[in-house]
Amino acid sequence: MRIKKIFNNNVALVEGPNRSEVIVIGKGLAYQKTAGEDIDPTRIEKTFVMETKELSERLSTLLSEIPPEHLELTDQIIRYAAKDLQTSFSNNIYLALTDHISYAITRSAQGMGLKNALLWEIQKFYSKEYRTALHALQMIENKTGFALPIDEAGFIAMHFVNGQQDGQEMEQTVLVTRMVQGILNIVTLHYGIELDENSLNYSRFVTHLRYFSYRALRNETIPSEDDELYKQVVSKYPEAFACSEKVRIYLRKEYQIETTEAEMVYFMLHIRRVTSRN
Repeated sequence: MRIKKIFNNNVALVEGPNRSEVIVIGKGLAYQKTAGEDIDPTRIEKTFVMETKELSERLSTLLSEIPPEHLELTDQIIRYAAKDLQTSFSNNIYLALTDHISYAITRSAQGMGLKNALLWEIQKFYSKEYRTALHALQMIENKTGFALPIDEAGFIAMHFVNGQQDGQEMEQTVLVTRMVQGILNIVTLHYGIELDENSLNYSRFVTHLRYFSYRALRNETIPSEDDELYKQVVSKYPEAFACSEKVRIYLRKEYQIETTEAEMVYFMLHIRRVTSRN
């Protein structure tokens, strides 16, 4: 691998196989090196091969504008998160999360905080990612000396969520979070009760709502095949049906999403279970 650009002693842009550009990280891999020299492959700890040439160029440009140490810090955070959450992330997360963390550190240095309007929802729906993000804040403080507010844990958690969604845009992840919360609000207000967020039925309902929301935004719906089952569930659970109708109207009005009878059956069954006192 031949060096094309050195960002610091530990981070460099090199020419990889088939003349592709690759970002590499490794302790001292570029120490006393110059452009045109080869990198010792045994020193490489992390290689960034972005999904497209455009993303690779954007990462290279970003590293020219921020301290490269912020990429190293982000790499440590992502490695920790992957292990803690027992998952893997798209390489795209390195670009988005590095940019966010670097900007957050800069804002903190300038005394500028940024409120996270979805913090409560993130804490509730993505509790595992949020807990991991809280640890990330500690890693940032240990490395830079800046104690970022918990609002930033919410933002970082969303990057963890988004990074597991095969490159789906953050905007869609935020939209899904709002859609799920809207549906839960309808159920809570319709029945006049507080849902037990620690129950298995609640967890199942939220999981279903998240997958439904992602499918709906991709125009993927479950077709209605059993009209008789729909009629039976409507007859057996009239209150859950009335609540589901409110959900259907909400989705149509706010998101222009039409809900099939098959989806309505799932809504009614989940709503019945999550609101049952038994």
